[in-house]
Amino acid sequence: MGLETKPLSSLHAKSSYDPADFEVPTGREEEWRFTPLSRLKGLHDGTAAASGNVLVTVDAAPEAVVETAGRGDARIGAAYVPADRVSAQAYASFEKATVVTFPREAVASEPTVITFTGSGEGAAFGHTVVVLEPMAEAVVVLEHTGSAVYADNVEFVVGDGATLKVVSLQDWADDAVHVSHHHARLGRDATFRSFAVTLGGDLVRLSPSVAYTAPGGDADLTGLYFADAGQHLEHRLLVDHSQPNCKSNVVYKGALQGEGAHAVWIGDVIIRVEAEGTDTYELNRNLLLTDGARADSVPNLEILTGEVAGAGHASASGRLDDEHIFYLQARGIPFDEARRLVIRGFFAQLLEKIELPELRERVFARVEAELER
Repeated sequence: MGLETKPLSSLHAKSSYDPADFEVPTGREEEWRFTPLSRLKGLHDGTAAASGNVLVTVDAAPEAVVETAGRGDARIGAAYVPADRVSAQAYASFEKATVVTFPREAVASEPTVITFTGSGEGAAFGHTVVVLEPMAEAVVVLEHTGSAVYADNVEFVVGDGATLKVVSLQDWADDAVHVSHHHARLGRDATFRSFAVTLGGDLVRLSPSVAYTAPGGDADLTGLYFADAGQHLEHRLLVDHSQPNCKSNVVYKGALQGEGAHAVWIGDVIIRVEAEGTDTYELNRNLLLTDGARADSVPNLEILTGEVAGAGHASASGRLDDEHIFYLQARGIPFDEARRLVIRGFFAQLLEKIELPELRERVFARVEAELER
């Protein structure tokens, strides 16, 4: 499969299944300028040999069909063409893909949990496909644990009138490196809800993207991250509005503490000429809890039609509000507890979007553990 070009944006002009079609990143490219390439363990330049192992297990809802598929399966790569070298390397290097299908009009009675567990030895590559046939409804949880150097692609194919809710939890060990692309392709009147939680790992670079194939699609992308000393957590989003009367909403919030803690958020929204009636908004907020932490936040909105229902973006990074802390302390709450309450409030509205109580409480607990550090 050869090179494809798309006249969208200078940032997203190339896609290919072949790593050779992409230059090896140097760090001077716009899409790589924030990523510390020396910490990618060779995932970006082809030197990372596929000698490691990330075990994939699926605890599926009764309505789901789970299969292991080879590269020749027509469903593999049908919805997404890699847009950078690491993504293409992952596509060229994986051995078996996990395919989870929810049949037409099926309503899953419980979440399907896909767990990725690193063994801590060598690099590994993976591919996952989640297919919702028309009018199906499902909740899928992607959970990443253990130690790994891992690159993968995840395709979400949401059929006409279907509803998919995804929670992706990056809870890796402290030495893990994970570079991943999540791509959702939405059919007519399809609904996609994504919640990304990134807490663990030495370097995590997650790139969610959304494309519409018919009018009426509705995508909501939410993210929460907490970077500690030395951690690099990067989220690069792309919403490609190519159909009329579709919606998208992006809200990502992060907290950072410790020397060298680094968070990167890039939000790209493209509204093509034919995408009249688009309604879109993106928001990023960062809390810098200590000196030495750094947050880079870059929203980009490219509008190629004047007929939109709404389009906007906002981004801000700052420290805890002294007035909020003072207000709580004036009512007898110690400083440490007041600080914790303000940070909880910062994340609370997002966490309410996790509809699984056990998972929501687990994420709350992990955020609390980060604060204890």
